[in-house]
Order: sequence, then C-alpha cells, then structure tokens
Amino acid sequence: MTELSYLSAAELASVGTPTLWAVTIAGVLALLVLDFLVTRRPHEVSLREALGWSAFYIALPLAFGGWVWSRYGSAQGLEYLTGYLVEKSLSVDNLFVFMLLLAAFAVPAVLAQRVLLYGIAGALVLRAVFIALGAAALKTLDFAFLLFGLILVATAVKLLRDAVSGHEQEVDINRMRSVRLLRRFMPVVDEYQGTRMTVRQGGRRALTPFALVVVAVLATDVVFAVDSVPAVYGITEDPYLVFATNAFALLGLRALYFVLHAALSRLVHLSYGLAIILAFIGVKLGLHWAHGVWPGVPQIPTLASLAVIIGVLVVVTLTSLRATRESASPAITEGH
Repeated sequence: MTELSYLSAAELASVGTPTLWAVTIAGVLALLVLDFLVTRRPHEVSLREALGWSAFYIALPLAFGGWVWSRYGSAQGLEYLTGYLVEKSLSVDNLFVFMLLLAAFAVPAVLAQRVLLYGIAGALVLRAVFIALGAAALKTLDFAFLLFGLILVATAVKLLRDAVSGHEQEVDINRMRSVRLLRRFMPVVDEYQGTRMTVRQGGRRALTPFALVVVAVLATDVVFAVDSVPAVYGITEDPYLVFATNAFALLGLRALYFVLHAALSRLVHLSYGLAIILAFIGVKLGLHWAHGVWPGVPQIPTLASLAVIIGVLVVVTLTSLRATRESASPAITEGH
C-alpha cells in the first residue's frame, strides 16, 4: 500500500495473473501433501528435523520475496516481505495457543505434529475464504479500510487486556463451545487411538480425544483468520500477495512449533508487542481511508511500517528474555 491510490468500488491492483494463482495454489497444495506424507507415521520430532524443515520454510518464502522484488519492483517486494513478517509474528502467537491446547488435551508427543498439520490445513482454507471476502469488501465498500482498521484496534485492545490479566495463558477445554457441541452429539472415549478420529464402542461410533483437539485447533483458526487477514491488507491491497504471505507463514508452523516449543514460554511480552503492531496497522488503515476522503491526511509508508514492526518485535523479545531470566535467577540461587 506504499503509493497506491485509494480504491473504492474499483478493481484491486494485483500482480496475480490466473497462471500465477494456479501455480501458487498448486505449489501450496504440493507442500501440504508433502507434510502429510512426512507425518504419515507418527513420531516424536527431533530438534534436528525441526530445524531442517524450519530452514526450508524460511528460505522458500524469502526466495519467493526476492523473485517478487525482481519481477514486479521494490514496492511489491517490500509489501510482500512486510506482510510476511506480520503474518509470521502473528503465527508465533498462534503457536503459543496451539501449545496450550496440546497440553490441555494431553496430546502424546508422537501425535503433536499431525494435530498441527490438520490445524494448518484448516487455516489455509479459512484464510483463502477471508481473503476473498476481504477483497470483495475493498472493491465494494468505501469504508472497508476503516472497518478493517477498527477490527485490528479492537483486537489489539483485547490482546492487551488479556495480557495484563493473564487470561491468554489459560485454556479450559470443558468451556470450549466446539468441544461441548461435539460431546453433546457423540460420546468420547478416554484414550487416544493413534490418529484415528472415531472408534466403535458398544456398537456405536465414538470420538477420540484426537478428534476433539483437531476441532479445537480448527475453531481457533477462525479467530486467527479474523485478525491476520485485515492485518496484511493493512500492508498491501493485493489479494495475491495477501494469500502468499498467509500461505508461506502457515506452511512453516509445524516445524517452527518444535523449534520454538521451549522458547515460547519465555516470550512473556509477545502479546504486548502484537497488540502494538495490530493497533499500529489499524491506525495505518484508518489513515489510508481518511486520505481517500481528505487527500491532505498523511499515510504511513510501507518502509516505515516495516521499521516499526521489526523494532517492536526486537524490543518485546529482549524484554521477554530479560524478564524470564530474572525470574529464573532467584530459583537457581535457592537451588544452590
């Protein structure tokens, strides 16, 4: 959204040709199938395996960003890279919720990556739907940018409130609507049966805990989509780039989870940082809408957005590590 003019009831500018869309979707599906093949035999993921896949899923989107930059120019390249950074940042928060869900459902370590993969597949479908709806809204509604901005500001306020209260660290599976709904219609067995969703018990079908945790993860995907899609539209108006940033950020989540599993609990200030980023992008969208109505209203360039996002992430990471190190020091001293 660097120097793009205000669009209202008009066609959104996009680098995505039908061929490029087809190739990209085919590539995403191929990578998803590859992940399912890799996890077809449940096993605990070693750090070496997770690091290898994480390196691949970081190098691939960066290489794609380089191609976008060289093919379509620095403006689109910068929008893609900034959008990807925003999505990757939000995905780390998603991973933290996934970690809490897997712990709450006592998911065996050998099944964790298959649960995550179902969540990623569901998230890709949901993001595609929300991206299409967002593009339609931007084409037809003059106030769509303002609406997206308000959604992000409201989300930022909720994140900040939850972070202050500590609510984001709690997951009560018995209070989750998706879980209660499933239990109302079908019985649930106590033990995991590998990756099976249902088993026959007493002559009737029953759900396994694996099915419950998959549905719970998919339900959280809806909430994540509501936040992330408007956030990336705050960086670029190109639906193709929005889809690409979402797809690349999601595809690397399975491996990233196992790399960051231990570190996630130390990122205690991440929610504060994400709240600042979402509020900032919300204001950016509001200014963009206002600029279309009153041309004298300034806009925030993408390069400035990138600098703010990187700065916030660096600060909250450093403060989180310092806070957790200081809290651990007394315990170490007492142990001696």
